[in-house]
Amino acid sequence: MEAIIALAIGILTACGVWLLLRPRTFQVVIGLSLLSYAVNLFIFSTGRLRVDQPPIVGDAAVNAAQLADPVPQSLVLTAIVIGFATTALLLVVMIAVRGTTGTDHVDGQENEP
Repeated sequence: MEAIIALAIGILTACGVWLLLRPRTFQVVIGLSLLSYAVNLFIFSTGRLRVDQPPIVGDAAVNAAQLADPVPQSLVLTAIVIGFATTALLLVVMIAVRGTTGTDHVDGQENEP
């Protein structure tokens, strides 16, 4: 299970960095989103990867080592909401800059062949 999570974090990070290095603004926004997903997955995985275990203590006495940590789950949920709002703002700014400058390149200049 840990190898799959580590592989997913690595793939998301690599794709995010690759898209950040692209010249168009939409690709940069998608790269930032992929990087935020990778960080969210990393934070989520720090809360102990337990399958079929309760996240909080119930009525019965349960060994605390077998419980999932709810703090990383709440942090990731908050990060998802903030990331969605930030992405929406970036897309609106990107559309406004595209209308103003007429190009969607990060540096504002089309490459001449």
